Amino acid sequence: MINLNRFLEAELLHPRMNGNEVEIFIQEAIQNLVISCLIPSFWVKKVARELQESGVQVSACVGYPFGFQDTATKAFEAKEAIRQGADEIDLVWSQTAFHSGMNWAKIVIAQLSKICHEEGKLLKVTIEAAFLADQQLQEACLICQDAGADFIKTTTGIYSQKTNAHQLIQMRSVLSSNVGLIAAGSADLEESLLLIKAGADRVCTASAFLQLKNWRSKTA
Repeated sequence: MINLNRFLEAELLHPRMNGNEVEIFIQEAIQNLVISCLIPSFWVKKVARELQESGVQVSACVGYPFGFQDTATKAFEAKEAIRQGADEIDLVWSQTAFHSGMNWAKIVIAQLSKICHEEGKLLKVTIEAAFLADQQLQEACLICQDAGADFIKTTTGIYSQKTNAHQLIQMRSVLSSNVGLIAAGSADLEESLLLIKAGADRVCTASAFLQLKNWRSKTA
């Protein structure tokens, strides 16, 4: 039986989030010991300080939500998030560069990979898999892998399109086992388990704590 704690990333990203929600989120993360917490950079310093002894990783958003920022802006965001305590950088790649046939998407990932790895941090790259045909999806994965990404993530979750097993199978078919897959946007426990079975190394979801509660009740 899997240890679901080791697969789930908890996210808190909605635009009206407030300090009380962050406090509750931190306590839930400590109680549930998810693998990582994905939060806006604004809250990194506080969350990193309070999760420091828990072993839960702190993941900071960079380039959210569309990846339109230039390289220098993304690099600055990443450096500042790491300085404030982020263990992982969750980067939205340059979709517009990729769809324009430009090499810039790879250049940005390579620069942020260097920044992260020099500090012993992980780089996760979000590619919005639902907007890519199978060949494009595989090409995007190879770009991220060649540029030094540690994980490739299916979506930011801001769109209605959802991650599915077919996407994960296509992605894994071209990737080294050294590169992890993150399926984002799972609505419930059953969906998360299906995505893990399809090849996800992590599932990033706003309902992580509820899913863990339901998982524990089913396996008790």
